[in-house]
Amino acid sequence: QVQLVESGGGAVQAGESLRLSCVASGTIFRINDMNWYRQAPGKQRDLVASVSGDGNTNYADSVKGRFTISRDTAKKMVYLQMNSLNPEDTAVYYCNMIIRSTPARLPFGFWGQGAQVTVSS
Repeated sequence: QVQLVESGGGAVQAGESLRLSCVASGTIFRINDMNWYRQAPGKQRDLVASVSGDGNTNYADSVKGRFTISRDTAKKMVYLQMNSLNPEDTAVYYCNMIIRSTPARLPFGFWGQGAQVTVSS
């Protein structure tokens, strides 16, 4: 079984920063892509940032230049550094990892429990 645990959410003022962390545990053979999604109240869950196994990153246009995703594969961790936060960034942020549990299994997407980020003006 694989579990993802997030930390680092909270409430901040506009312009401030937060750093989210997510660690995977359990039976893990290989971690492919690591992603951060977010879901605001009444809206769909959207991809915010992703980092591939070889370190390539992609960002939603709304966060480019403000957010930075990084990974530590050895520690099975992914981070999201969020700078210059604004109220539109308020959402529950979810960690997602594409993990192959054993060599015999296909990669599967696992999710964290979500971390609330609230930005006030």
